[in-house]
Amino acid sequence: MRLISGLVRIVIVCLLASLSRECIAADGPRQRSILVLEEADFRSPFYSEIFAGIRAAAKQNGSGHTVIYGESLDLARFPGPDYEESLVSHLKTKYAQRPIDIIVSIGVTSAKFLQARKQDIWPAAPVVYGFVPDLPETRALFLPNTTAVFTRVRPAQLLTAARAIVPDLTHVVLVGDAWKNPLTYGHWKQDFAAEMPDLEVTDLSGAVLREVRSHVASLPARSAILTSAMYSDGEGTYYSPASALARVSESANRPIIITSDTFLGRSGVGGFLLQPETIGREAGEVAMRILDGEAPSSIVPFSGNNVKPIFDWRQLKHWNVDEANLPPGSEVRFRQPSFWGQYYWHSIIIAGVVLVQALMITILLRERRLRFVAEVKARQRMSELAHLNRRATAGEMSVTLAHELNQPLAAIMINAETAQQMLRKPAPDLGEVRDILDQIRRDDQRAAEVIGRLRSFLKRDPTERRELDLNATVGEVFRFLSVQALTHDVELLSQPSPADIRVKGDKVQLQQAILNIVMNGMEAVAHLPDERRRVVGRTSLADGNLALVSIADAGHGILAEKATEIFKPFFTTKAQGMGIGLSIAHTIVEAHGGRIWAENAPSGGAVFHVSLPLAASP
Repeated sequence: MRLISGLVRIVIVCLLASLSRECIAADGPRQRSILVLEEADFRSPFYSEIFAGIRAAAKQNGSGHTVIYGESLDLARFPGPDYEESLVSHLKTKYAQRPIDIIVSIGVTSAKFLQARKQDIWPAAPVVYGFVPDLPETRALFLPNTTAVFTRVRPAQLLTAARAIVPDLTHVVLVGDAWKNPLTYGHWKQDFAAEMPDLEVTDLSGAVLREVRSHVASLPARSAILTSAMYSDGEGTYYSPASALARVSESANRPIIITSDTFLGRSGVGGFLLQPETIGREAGEVAMRILDGEAPSSIVPFSGNNVKPIFDWRQLKHWNVDEANLPPGSEVRFRQPSFWGQYYWHSIIIAGVVLVQALMITILLRERRLRFVAEVKARQRMSELAHLNRRATAGEMSVTLAHELNQPLAAIMINAETAQQMLRKPAPDLGEVRDILDQIRRDDQRAAEVIGRLRSFLKRDPTERRELDLNATVGEVFRFLSVQALTHDVELLSQPSPADIRVKGDKVQLQQAILNIVMNGMEAVAHLPDERRRVVGRTSLADGNLALVSIADAGHGILAEKATEIFKPFFTTKAQGMGIGLSIAHTIVEAHGGRIWAENAPSGGAVFHVSLPLAASP
């Protein structure tokens, strides 16, 4: 039984092991992991951008899910073996159950730490070194199964940037902790001597911040300040590199050459700047290549494209720097855009609106001009048509006018013959001859008045609007047509308003309009019984600011369906009519800002009304 029980246990264990392998296979490949080991605080802008670049490279790879861990050694602020031992213990405990597939080491301090402690914490993990200079001293730190992406701002590049800002440079001041570290700038003294043998150098890398601020406040004219990162004031107070540099900049009287993109815009003119996001992305891309299967030893360490000449436009203007002196390929940031560059689209839109408005105004002015010309021509045509209408009316009245002229001419003839006979007498009565001559003069004046009225009616003066007495204007029309009324045995009655009514208009045109209406009324009653042969003209005030002329006849009135058509050109109900009299009257009245309409009177006949605006009071 014990044997059987043991065999059962062995079978169960094998089954469980098999199921476990199948479950692991079903779960797919294990997620990959990267540990980013940075020498300073992750919270600083520079190292935060490096980490963001590594993350972007991992995300872009897309070969599988990659977990990225990050650790800040912060050995610059916490030096000493005790802290380092506690750090090792912390990392061993933290990652005991978290296998690390690859380490990305950022900075020389991290490289030193891994050289001394990697075997204790992550003995099998390959390493990609980033943000380290390509120096023999740095390469000596590299462990087996590693590769590197080099980053370095060379001392000669700092001098190139300084000479671009200060063309007659003779003196530089070194500020920052990195100048003391041979693994960062190497042997800068030899590099400076090779570039500028006569250059005067003041090294303040070991001075406290207070002394640095005091010294840079009174530098000679042909000087520049070359900076690197500072983490403390040397007297127990720690700063972020950007804050420390800002304090130096507050006191400096000469331009400051910086080395990091994260400093630009806060202090310093610029220079050959480290690009932290690019540093991280380049290191991350190499790490992903190793995770995808490449051996670290097959990837030869190389220099990254992570240093670029970049300058602050505002600082260039402050120090009166000619951009032509900047190193080739320089980028200038914070450039204040020109008005056109800043408001390009606003300007395009405004210009477009102005052009559209100008085009519309031009079109409207052209239309206004064409309308004005058309109105002038229309008035000319109306004047010509009115003149022809007056001639036609005069032609119709020719017999009556001849009869009216014959009367005074016949009387003149008789009186002249009588005077001749009296003068043949031996003793003529001179008093009676004088009376006869007075009668001849009166008859002559009467004939002259008839001819004067006809000439005034037919004359073609230029259109001229002036203030008129409406009562007198209407009265003259009725007097002119009195002979025509007698011929047709029609009674003409004028009933002027007792009030003084003054309008502004062209006298000839207004009389033409009223004459046409009166003539139309006379024709309407010419064939009616004697008691209905009557046309009455009245003037009055309407609504306080309008003058009203009403011409009423006792004819048959106007058919309802024709009431809106009688003012149209060439509309007539007469066999011999032309149909232009009322149309001309309508045109003249509207040209004077008035209104004309017709209606049937309750007692019979038609009434034509003309309303005109009163002349403005002086």
